[in-house]
Amino acid sequence: METRKPKILILATLAGGYAGADSTGQVFADYPANTYILPVMCPVMFPPEFFMRAFERGIDGIILMYSGTDSPYKVEADGTADLIKRTYALMKERGIDIRRLRLAAICTVCVKPFLKEVKLMEDLLEGIGLIKDELPAQASPVAA
Repeated sequence: METRKPKILILATLAGGYAGADSTGQVFADYPANTYILPVMCPVMFPPEFFMRAFERGIDGIILMYSGTDSPYKVEADGTADLIKRTYALMKERGIDIRRLRLAAICTVCVKPFLKEVKLMEDLLEGIGLIKDELPAQASPVAA
């Protein structure tokens, strides 16, 4: 029986992370097929419950890739830090390892940092296992 690879979701801002992902594709650099990239305007658009639902549905790790303090949105840097803090509190409350959610500042041409972040998450998830092993029985992930 083949075991599934951990699923990684990247919320990538258009002004930072998504442009970095696009640059990665333009140089034909490979990253794992178990990585899903969702382009977003700004991560603060998502409430902490969004991340909890993603974990409950079988996403094993999430990386928020944004442009950090270079963001065109004034609220992004501080708002994203606050979002992470609130989400970590929920994760701890529900017994989910907070390392499953990472924040990374990625610029528009950051191919190596993009690939490094994906590799770090993949290595972490291979070490700590799938999210289904951390979730309570009543919140088991939807079948993939």
